[in-house]
Amino acid sequence: MTSGGAHAIPRGRNVILASLLVLAAAAWALLVWQAGNPDAMGTGLTMGLTAPLFLSIWVVMMVAMMFPTTAPMILTFSRVQAGKRQHGQVFVPTWIFVAAYLVVWTAFGALAFVVAVGAEQLSDRAPWVMDNAPRIGGAVLVLAGLYQLSPLKRMCLAKCRSPLSFILNSWRDGRRGAFRMGLEHGMYCLGCCWLLFVILFPLGVMNVAAMAVITLLIFAEKSLPVGRKVAQAAAVALAMYGALVVFLPQLLPTTGTMAGGM
Repeated sequence: MTSGGAHAIPRGRNVILASLLVLAAAAWALLVWQAGNPDAMGTGLTMGLTAPLFLSIWVVMMVAMMFPTTAPMILTFSRVQAGKRQHGQVFVPTWIFVAAYLVVWTAFGALAFVVAVGAEQLSDRAPWVMDNAPRIGGAVLVLAGLYQLSPLKRMCLAKCRSPLSFILNSWRDGRRGAFRMGLEHGMYCLGCCWLLFVILFPLGVMNVAAMAVITLLIFAEKSLPVGRKVAQAAAVALAMYGALVVFLPQLLPTTGTMAGGM
């Protein structure tokens, strides 16, 4: 390998990392701007948005919150593909892997929208749902805490914490194979984090502070040596906070919004 080729791989890696961080920063800027203009959205779980608008905001949230946390996996995939390209082998652009990853989270966003619409319709027909919306939110927080300790969470987190192991054990050649790998990683990531995103509904879908805390939590779980202990600590914190909200609904920051717009 020539010296120019040796420098090409880290240079390409830096370009991809910079692209991920720039996209994430732009998404955060958009979310902060959107949160600062509450009049542009309604109340309730869907914020009064149509499905396309809701999904657009959802994808922006995924880019902002998940690109920084999944960067090690994307960079590992890119490094392997760059090595194949350097040796004259068939390689696949990294964007195919990333696109498949986003497909998984977009599909989850569509499901979340359908469930949110159903919950809003139920609250219109059953007043007790609206009256107890904060307590239901507290129960969701408790459920999220318990899920942090579940075998499925541990298994998915282990996959996300070992990018090289995932790449080696799940490798598939070609564009179709790369897309399938992206889907598979997206499913593991979803299995690891889905309830951490569900709790945004009781905490506020556009609650930027909650988004930031969840992003840091996911990053710590996936990337730090103490990630598993962080996940356990988050389990205790979520369960305790949720239990308090069940008994003291006013502790939920969106109590007024949920009661008036669910």
